[in-house]
Amino acid sequence: MSKGHVFLAQNSDVDYVTQAYALALSIKHNNLINNQTCLITNNTVPHEYRHAFDHVVDIPWKDNAKDSKWKIENRWKIINASPFKESIVYDTDILLLSSNDHWWDFLKNTDVSLTANVVDYKGRIIQNDFYRKTFTANNLPNVYVGVHYFKKNKRAFEFYKWLEVITKNYEDFYTEFLPKHKQKFCSMDINAALAVKFMQAEGEFLNSPITFTHMKPAIQGWNTIPSSWKNVVGSYFNKDKSLIVGNFLQLGVFHYTEDVFLTKDIIEILENNYE
Repeated sequence: MSKGHVFLAQNSDVDYVTQAYALALSIKHNNLINNQTCLITNNTVPHEYRHAFDHVVDIPWKDNAKDSKWKIENRWKIINASPFKESIVYDTDILLLSSNDHWWDFLKNTDVSLTANVVDYKGRIIQNDFYRKTFTANNLPNVYVGVHYFKKNKRAFEFYKWLEVITKNYEDFYTEFLPKHKQKFCSMDINAALAVKFMQAEGEFLNSPITFTHMKPAIQGWNTIPSSWKNVVGSYFNKDKSLIVGNFLQLGVFHYTEDVFLTKDIIEILENNYE
């Protein structure tokens, strides 16, 4: 059964295709058992990036994110576009810093597996709901879709169908089902949480080994919230492709969240000795 790592990238004022390229390189470097990658995009992919992607697939149907800044409105199409029978999906502003090959042994027994817990750069499980007031106020399951898994089967297609319906009609859904701290813009985390709730799948989809380091600044445990986490702690991406943030070695999935983090130097290090 084919397995692979999938990312959807649409450029706006941010070059998400370049982010996906760096992510793909990091997967190729760290995973030995399964490092197949697929980029789903409607952008031109530079020739020098092509070696990092085993598949480049067009976004199906019309562009639902044409006028969107964050380009999330096409993400419900990932299950249709992925060439793999089993897929781990990533946001593009992520690097893999150590192997996650071991995830597949657990995931093969699931239909959909979503991130339920994330950690800060010190490895502490994040309890702070600074960015999740809507979740807390409306008793939503604590879902993150920045990294998740699906198997192409009926149950997963049902989940993605809910994502489609909610995403296309998010204002109506938020008005009816999120009366407290109503979300003002479309959020795939909230859309996924609603889908899980409607499917009564909390125990089924959230029993997951998937986690990641989440670098949004308000959830790092600092007394004063900075505009950027990079204003508080230094980060060093070494030639051996390891990352140190504030003297802590980063492992696993690193969601850097701030576009300025990914520099040309980091990309060159990831490219170095690429095989």
